[in-house]
Amino acid sequence: MRFPLAEAINPNPFERNNTMEVIVCKNYDEVSAKSAEIVAAVIKAKPNGVLGLATGSTPEGMYAKLVEMNKKGEIDFSGITTVNLDEYYPISPENDQSYRYFMNKNLFDHVNIDKAKTNVPNGAAPDGDAEAARYEAYVRSLGGADIQVLGIGRNGHIAFNEPDTELVPVTHVTSLTEDTIDANARFFASAADVPTHALTMGMGTILSAKKIIILANGKNKHDAVMQMLKGTVTTSCPASFLNLHDDVILVCDEACYNG
Repeated sequence: MRFPLAEAINPNPFERNNTMEVIVCKNYDEVSAKSAEIVAAVIKAKPNGVLGLATGSTPEGMYAKLVEMNKKGEIDFSGITTVNLDEYYPISPENDQSYRYFMNKNLFDHVNIDKAKTNVPNGAAPDGDAEAARYEAYVRSLGGADIQVLGIGRNGHIAFNEPDTELVPVTHVTSLTEDTIDANARFFASAADVPTHALTMGMGTILSAKKIIILANGKNKHDAVMQMLKGTVTTSCPASFLNLHDDVILVCDEACYNG
């Protein structure tokens, strides 16, 4: 069932909280270091906490910093549970383009985390809708993430929540746009091998997190970030729904913020 996200998460959805914190860093390395510092603070404060994680090139530097901090004994992942935003569908977890593979390669294989406590939607599930429902129930059973890491697309998308007239608030199966399929074709043997769907948390699931950190770098993200910071809430920019949350930090570089 599809219905307007705003009605699902807030009876007065267009009332902003006006509390989004913006941290502007000089460059990508500073964005990575600052965001790792914020996530590390949550791990230290709650050693058995829940981390909401994202894939993509933007958080790679942050993950590298967290690995470094773990190896130095500054943070401990042994009691941590993780939930990832999304996964291609259908795709095998062993596929080197799967988000499970990405998370293992960039974080899980290098820190002292219990792999059984790391959760990514199952791209190999026989029934995508059933997997989405299972994953949604699991995230809700945890009480949402203690901190959710996000990136932002050039069109303002969050996870696989693309601009549309309506958004699905809960974890769901969504079709990939032609642009997304074309953009990802370079990572696969051929365009025909690119998954045509994805499992993704909905914006309501994302907003269930207690704290949110959104990372952005580069001039090409400027317009989307400015639309988000404008303060209005619209399904044409899914990131704008973050204005409804009372604890969001944007960490971006000067190129992104200044355009």
